[in-house]
Amino acid sequence: MSLLLVGISHRSAPLSLLDQLAAANADSTTLRNEIASSPFVAENMVISTCNRIEVVADVARFHGAVNDIAQRLAKHSGIAFDELTRHLYVHFEERAVHHTLTMTSGLDSMIVGEQQILGQVRTALREAQDAGTAGRALNELGQTALRVGKRVHTETGIDRHGASVVSLALDEATAVLGTLNDKRALVVGSGAMSSLALQTLANGNLAEVVVAGRSVESTQRVAASTGATPITMDDLPAALGEADVVISVTGAAGVVIGADDVAATIEQRNGRPLVVIDLALPHDTDPAIAEIDGVTRIDLARLAEVPAASASQADLDAAAGIIDDEVRLFLAEQAALRVEPIVVSLRAKADVVLEAELNRLRLRHPELSEEAIAAVENTLRRTVSTLLHTPTVRMKQFAADPDGQRYAEALHALFDLDPEAVTSLSAPGPAPVEGFDSVFDVMPGPTPAEPEGR
Repeated sequence: MSLLLVGISHRSAPLSLLDQLAAANADSTTLRNEIASSPFVAENMVISTCNRIEVVADVARFHGAVNDIAQRLAKHSGIAFDELTRHLYVHFEERAVHHTLTMTSGLDSMIVGEQQILGQVRTALREAQDAGTAGRALNELGQTALRVGKRVHTETGIDRHGASVVSLALDEATAVLGTLNDKRALVVGSGAMSSLALQTLANGNLAEVVVAGRSVESTQRVAASTGATPITMDDLPAALGEADVVISVTGAAGVVIGADDVAATIEQRNGRPLVVIDLALPHDTDPAIAEIDGVTRIDLARLAEVPAASASQADLDAAAGIIDDEVRLFLAEQAALRVEPIVVSLRAKADVVLEAELNRLRLRHPELSEEAIAAVENTLRRTVSTLLHTPTVRMKQFAADPDGQRYAEALHALFDLDPEAVTSLSAPGPAPVEGFDSVFDVMPGPTPAEPEGR
C-alpha cells in the first residue's frame, strides 16, 4: 500500500471552476464512499474547503487509483473529465506526506498561515474514521499532520501574518469605510464561517450586528454566542438597507443576494456606502453588485491578491524547515513499521534454534536439574538478544534506504527467513512521481506550484 493525494485548489484552477466544484461537493460523504468502492483504494478521506478539494488515500495500484479517483471527482462534480483533469495535481508517497503537512499547516492556503484548515483537516479525518474509510495509514498521517500544523503555528511567527479570511476581508472593508466603529453589520449564514465572522465582529465597536439564516435554530444559536440579533431570511431585504457591511457565507448552491436586491436599497441608504463581502464557494452574491455606485464587493479572488495574504519569507522558511524535518521523521517511522515483520521473523527464527538446542541439552544430559537448565536458557537468551540488537536497529535504519529491498533479500538468504514476511517489506511499488504527465498520460497538466516562499 502507498499514500496518494489527488486534489484541485486555488493554486491549480480558476475560482470559477472551484465555484462549480464546491456547489456539487457540498456533501463530501457521497464522494468519499464512491472512492472507497474502488478496488485500488484501501483508505481515503476527503478534505473539502472553500478553495480546495483533496483526496488523501492509501492505495494498492497507483495508476488505477488515480484514474478511479479522478473519474469519481468528475462524475460527482458534473465537470467533464478532460476539463477537470487539466487542473488536478497528484502527489505520491513522500510528496503526498509533504503536501499534507504543508496544507494542514496553512502554507498552501489562499491566506498563508490561516488556522481554519487545521479544523477542516481534523473534521475530514474524524468523518473518515467514523465511516470506516480511514485505517492505520491515514490515521497516522492525519494525526501527524495535525500535530505538525500546531507546531508550525506555535514555533513560527506565521500567525502574525496568517489572519483569517474574515479578518482580512474586514480590514479591506475598513479601508473603504474608514472605520467600522458605530457601523451596522449583517452576516448571512449560520455555519462555521458565519460563526467566525460573528466572533470577529463582536470584538469591534459596531453599533449592531445582525445574522440571517435559513435555520431558525442554528441562527439563534450562533447569535446567542456572540450577542448578535437573529433574523430570518424573510427579513433580509430590510436588513440589507440598514447594513454598512454584509458578510455572506452560506454555502448555498445559488446566488443569495442579487444585484437587484442591493439596488433596491439605494434610496434607503441616503448615500451611505456599502461593502458586500462574499466568502462563499460557490459565491453567494451576484458579481454585478460591484457595478452599483457606492457599493464595493469583496470576494475570495480579491482577497488572494492582498499583500497581507502572504507571510514573511523568514516565517515561511522556518515553517518549511519544520515540515521537512517532520516528513523525514514520519517516513523513517513508517519504514520501521514496514520492517517489523522481518524483525519478528528473525527473532522467531532465533527462538526456534534456541528451543531446539535446549531440548537437545535435556536429552543428552538428563542429570541436569531444572535450575541448571533455566540458568543455561537465561544465558542463551541474553546472548541471542545481544547478538540481534545491532542487526535489528540496522534493519530499521536500512528500511528507509532506497536499497531496502536489497537488504531484505540478503536477510532472507542469510537467515532463511519467512519469505512472506520479506515480500511484504520488499515488494516494489509504483515509480516515484516527478510530474503529472510523466505518470498518467491521459491527464496532461502542470505540476502544481509549491507554496509561496518555498
